[in-house]
Amino acid sequence: MLIRRAAPGDEAALWAILAPVIRAGDTYVLPRDMGEIEALTYWLGQDRETFVAEADGRILGTYYLRANQPGGGAHVANAGYMTAPEARGRGIASALCAHSLDRARERGFTAMQFNFVVATNTGAIRLWKRHGFEEVGRLPGAFIHPTEGPTDALVLFRTL
Repeated sequence: MLIRRAAPGDEAALWAILAPVIRAGDTYVLPRDMGEIEALTYWLGQDRETFVAEADGRILGTYYLRANQPGGGAHVANAGYMTAPEARGRGIASALCAHSLDRARERGFTAMQFNFVVATNTGAIRLWKRHGFEEVGRLPGAFIHPTEGPTDALVLFRTL
């Protein structure tokens, strides 16, 4: 598997990954009816680096890396990850996380923080904890899950 920067021409493959996650509405705080152009503009935004995981010529996952906050918080990284539905359970998200931690270090970040991890996203929480993240906060009922209703959101953090 190759992890590389997203490039022009990757948009269709990225949208194929983003769309089902956004439409499901159970892990990301993005509008479920977000359109393709808006989603790609968000994911490929000027304030972030976006990477893709590619195997056999197919993009199977993606992540972005950015400063969590400007100014006095710019030394802490933030990232978001998505994996193609057919590629889940194959270690793609774990490889993307490891890559993002290395890239964050290269860029001079001293920590990484996930601001809003939906508490029902237990697979992701287990994965992030395996990569050294700790729960440092819980936001009671901060997320309206499409089937579970009000659900807690977690703040996860690790130093680099």
